[in-house]
Amino acid sequence: MLNTLIDRYVRAINLFIALALGVMVVLVFGNVVLRYAFNSGITVSEELSRWLFVWITFLGGVAAIKENAHLGTDMLVSRLPVRGKKACMVAGHVLMLYITWLFFDGSWKQTQINWDVEAPVTGASMAIFYASGVVFSVCAGFLLVLQLLRVVTGKASEDELVMVKESEEQAELEALQAELARENAAAQASGQTPPRSDRGS
Repeated sequence: MLNTLIDRYVRAINLFIALALGVMVVLVFGNVVLRYAFNSGITVSEELSRWLFVWITFLGGVAAIKENAHLGTDMLVSRLPVRGKKACMVAGHVLMLYITWLFFDGSWKQTQINWDVEAPVTGASMAIFYASGVVFSVCAGFLLVLQLLRVVTGKASEDELVMVKESEEQAELEALQAELARENAAAQASGQTPPRSDRGS
């Protein structure tokens, strides 16, 4: 039930990001066209686009935590035994939770300070700008706690203990290798000839 709610929330985040990107394109491109063609412009374009970009960045960070899409280095952790991987993951999550708390504390204070401060163009409260850090910290902290609990309770598999990849290309290669292994296993089970292994070359 909880995983379903988290998946729906992340899908809602991705939908918001897509809509926000569309609004940014319309605002920026429309502003350029109006300026050069009609000597006019959209007054709120620059300010609103900047706010949307900040919100997209932080919400995208939440979605990346859910999908374990943040890049990192696994050169050491991937070579450790299971206990070593668990220790590193626990230590890493404790540090991330501490940093997330610091980020939340700073963002919350800035939100309070700027509650009555109006943006120069739109006139909206500047607290909206800093609230992106609050939302990110709460969501990221919740996901990190859930991941940490899975490790502590022994529910995380060995593959899940290495949460980062050196590069996107390596992650794609490993996904292709895993798919090829599943196809080979299915072919052997049915008595067919396994597919060729040069697929990822």
